[in-house]
Amino acid sequence: MIIFTSMDQAFYKLLSESTAHRISREFIRDYVFQNPEKLQYLMEIGLNEKDKIHIKACWSLELIFEIKMELILPFLDDFLTKIRQFKDDSAIRPISKICMFLSKSKTIKLSENQETKIIETCLDWLIQDKKVATKAYSMITLYNFGKKYPWINEDLKTILSQDFFKHSAAYKAAAKDILRKLK
Repeated sequence: MIIFTSMDQAFYKLLSESTAHRISREFIRDYVFQNPEKLQYLMEIGLNEKDKIHIKACWSLELIFEIKMELILPFLDDFLTKIRQFKDDSAIRPISKICMFLSKSKTIKLSENQETKIIETCLDWLIQDKKVATKAYSMITLYNFGKKYPWINEDLKTILSQDFFKHSAAYKAAAKDILRKLK
């Protein structure tokens, strides 16, 4: 059982009062940069789907890892274990973007098992009924891993070609870009 201090409770209140507006999410990001001990607490909230504000934590985690991806390292295995369990699209979108950051990272070396977890999750998101942003980040992530695992490229081409006409203009634009790169 985790004991939360009054400082953690104050941070929780700050997070709970945040909004989806970029400035609000950046405020939480900057607060965590100034108080690095809060990152563990933010991760615990973000990865706990039962917590009513976990989505808000995910929004801020995306902005943190966009700038300092290496901060995920102490939490990476827990993150990769839990990402498949997420149900809410508002949490999955920033989680899928973090996966994209991981696939692009030059400084973080993932194990084959870690890469497999991301690849399988992104393939699932791509074929499931998810929002366009999640699908677009999944496409990019899979494309990046396809450079190391060529079998991904064939699966990606098949999925994107089959699903192309079923989706919105935004999906079609993202899919067209990836298909062009795969030729």
